[in-house]
Amino acid sequence: MGSKPMDPRLTEQRNPRSTRIDQLSAIEIVDLINAEDEMIAQAVHEEREPIARAIEGVVDSFRKGGRLIYVGAGTSGRLGVLDASEMPPTYRVDPEMVVGIIAGGYAALVRAQEGAEDHPEDGAKALDEREVGPNDFVMGIATSGTTPYVHGALARARELGARTAFLVCTYPTEKIVAAADIVIAVLVGPEVVTGSTRMKAGTATKMVLNTISTSAMVLMGKVYGNLMVDLEATCEKVRDRSHRIVMEVLEVERPEAARLLRESGGHVKTAIVMAKLGVDAAEARRRLDAVDGLISKVVGDLGVRE
Repeated sequence: MGSKPMDPRLTEQRNPRSTRIDQLSAIEIVDLINAEDEMIAQAVHEEREPIARAIEGVVDSFRKGGRLIYVGAGTSGRLGVLDASEMPPTYRVDPEMVVGIIAGGYAALVRAQEGAEDHPEDGAKALDEREVGPNDFVMGIATSGTTPYVHGALARARELGARTAFLVCTYPTEKIVAAADIVIAVLVGPEVVTGSTRMKAGTATKMVLNTISTSAMVLMGKVYGNLMVDLEATCEKVRDRSHRIVMEVLEVERPEAARLLRESGGHVKTAIVMAKLGVDAAEARRRLDAVDGLISKVVGDLGVRE
């Protein structure tokens, strides 16, 4: 047998460093997996420019009233749904602003529906059902770069005029490059267990999605300094965080922070503007709306407190 890989996809090639993993002890397996994982951050860094272009495209879509729509199958789809589901509580956005679509539907989140990824027409149909249009940004996620469901979705997105990006963990072939406006190819190398892309490829995918969604929310004014000032206080932990953020920014005690939050309807950003400018909640919201929610344009830069 020659040295040429049987499958050209990087995600399907055998890792020469793990060919005897079945002979290792538990601690040796831990060390091997950890050593492989150390490559991921650098691989993501090498794609910083297309990632940044994707972020700019997402922000442009948001400002036009559009959405960020992730489309994937298997682990890729689950990670897209995960990232989308974390946006409303973290940044107080409408659940439809960031959407995750997974082949096989929500049942595929808890039980593998592998055959669901084989039909490009289903990917196209999923976008039609969500009435995708020119203001939307559609990101296909397929670490192998070949998932038919994702290719079908991206092709339909482009027909509908949406901006598109394609996140893969393999060499970008001509077909991959042609599938989207932006291609993010994070080359983490073959997996420790051949083809198990829930490992390095999955970790890289989560890193990229976190970077894109977080950066977009920062640029949309959802963060002040590095504080989460647009969070949705849906549980005691987050309510406590809301109080602590107001206390930190305004240098007040908890009772005063609690009062401001009550009067602001539980909205941290509004509470800060109320206190900084000495205005009521309605006026604070009006001033924030006038600058698209960018709190630093209302009360100045938070800066670094010594």
